[in-house]
This record gives sequence, structure tokens and C-alpha cells, in this order.
Amino acid sequence: MSGKRVLVTGGSGFLGSHLCERLLSAGNDVLCVDNFFSSTRHNIDHLLGNRRFELLRHDVTFPLYVEVDEIYNLACPASPVHYQFDPVQTTKTSVLGAINMLGLAKRLKIKILQASTSEVYGDPKIHPQSEEYWGNVNPIGVRSCYDEGKRCAETLFFDYVRQHRLAAKVVRIFNTYGPRMHPSDGRVVSNFIIQALKGEDITLYGDGQQTRSFCYVDDLVEGFLRMMATDPAQTGPVNLGNPAEFTIRELATLVLELTGSPSKLVFRPLPADDPKQRKPDIRVAEAVLGWRPTVRLREGLTRTIAYFEASLGGEVAHIGIGAARRAVA
Repeated sequence: MSGKRVLVTGGSGFLGSHLCERLLSAGNDVLCVDNFFSSTRHNIDHLLGNRRFELLRHDVTFPLYVEVDEIYNLACPASPVHYQFDPVQTTKTSVLGAINMLGLAKRLKIKILQASTSEVYGDPKIHPQSEEYWGNVNPIGVRSCYDEGKRCAETLFFDYVRQHRLAAKVVRIFNTYGPRMHPSDGRVVSNFIIQALKGEDITLYGDGQQTRSFCYVDDLVEGFLRMMATDPAQTGPVNLGNPAEFTIRELATLVLELTGSPSKLVFRPLPADDPKQRKPDIRVAEAVLGWRPTVRLREGLTRTIAYFEASLGGEVAHIGIGAARRAVA
């Protein structure tokens, strides 16, 4: 893996910035491409002084002509707040972005990895979700721009494999969390932590009994690297996520415990098409990649809370907060 020039689209995002770090630490040159629609330059500020790191502001819906050895295609707003803000652009980013990056990989005859999502399974009727499941997706709902955009991108990747013998790879990402999550992205982990640290009510939707499986970002990035390192014929798709399943209410309770927050739980109506269950079947990842997440939810939340506590600064309520810092110490 070392000594390559690697393109990471969406490289200044939450996942992309961690991936860029890992690639640099392995001795690679990294070209980070981002249009900063849903990401922030702050995520990669600390990398700008590295001579092997290059930042290019570019929208992947337009062709890109560069010379690289591998491509990780992560570009796409991934939270409902961001992808529903401009749903047409979200679909274009997934579909046109995939077309442009696949075309680049085809021209260069190189490996390309697509960061797909567990949302391709929709509101699943089987549990846990395995790669063979075709999903239960609403094609005309408010989440469809993201769900169907990612499904179409997968179609393009597999058609390029069949038609052009491209060394393309697809991973399906389940809920991932960690430092550098956008504080206003509307995702459940960041929402709960921010609300708890500010002493605000913690908002749960529905009865809080819907389930999710939370994977720490370092584990996920390790899965990316292992998938890219597989034989060119290994296309996937491969689920990457933590199979430990928690209800949303259990998550909220744990965040309250770790922050020492006096926040109260409040309940709101469930949003349209919100999945009731989400849990990955990772037997393929275990068999093909030798991969299994190692960071437990309590440990990962402790690190993430410490990050948000530091980044919020004076916004943190001075009412018993600080358990996360003490736990890290």
C-alpha cells in the first residue's frame, strides 16, 4: 500500500479526513478532493503542512483529470440534514460522481473503492442485513435522493466490472461515529452528545426502541484499507459496521451517563422512512478481509464526547459535565 498516489474524494469530510490520515501514515501521497458542501476545511487543516498531502477544491459531478494509483470515492453528503437540503444535487453527486470516478479509474486502469451505505437496504424486512438482501427502499420519499443515488452508484460500479473488467470495489457503511463528525449533521450520535453537553433535552424520535449498530471511525477506515488491498477480482459488496445492536434509547442513556449531563429525554414523531432496525451481517468481511470492529461503544463514545467537549469550548454547560474527560484520563 505504501508509496502510492491515492485520490480520496470527499477527503475533508468526517470519514475522508480519517482515511487521508491513515493513507499518509502508511507512506502514501494523498490527493484530497472536496467541494466543502457538507464538510469543513478544519478537518484537514493539520494535514496541509504535509508535503505528501494535496488539497483540490472540486465537485465530482464534473470530470477530473489527474494521475493517481488508487481512488476512494467517498464524496456525497451523508446525513439527512445535508442530503435533503439539495436532493437533486445529492443524487447527481452519487450518480455523476460515480460515472466520473469510474471513467478516471478505467482510463488509468487502477483500483477504485465506492463508499456505499447500509441505506441501500432501506427499512429492512430481514434482520440482520446481509449483502444478498436487495432491500426495501422507497424510491420517491424524502430520503430517496441518498438511498437511490447510492443504489444507482453500486449498479454503475458492477456494470463497469462486467463491461470493462474494472478493479472496482464496493463497501456498505453502517452507522459510523467518532471525532470530526459535523456537530449539526443531524445524526443520532452527534445530536445526543451535543444536546447532552449543552444541557439541552435529548430528542428521541418514535418510542426510542428502533435499533442501530454503531461502528467507530478507526475500525471503519481499517475496513476500507483491507478491502482496497484485496485481489482485483474481489468486488463485494461487503458490509462494514459493528454488529453490536443498541436501541436509540440505550444510546441516549449511555451518552447521559458518560457526560454526566442532567438533560432529559423527550420524544418526537418518527420521521418518514426512518428504518426501524439496522444491524450488519459482517460474515463476508470476516471471511474476506479478516476484519471485525474492535472498539466498543462505550470506549468510542468516550473519545467522541471528549472531542466535542473540546470543540464546543464555552458552549458546554457547566452543570456536571466532564465525565468524558475524566474517563479518558
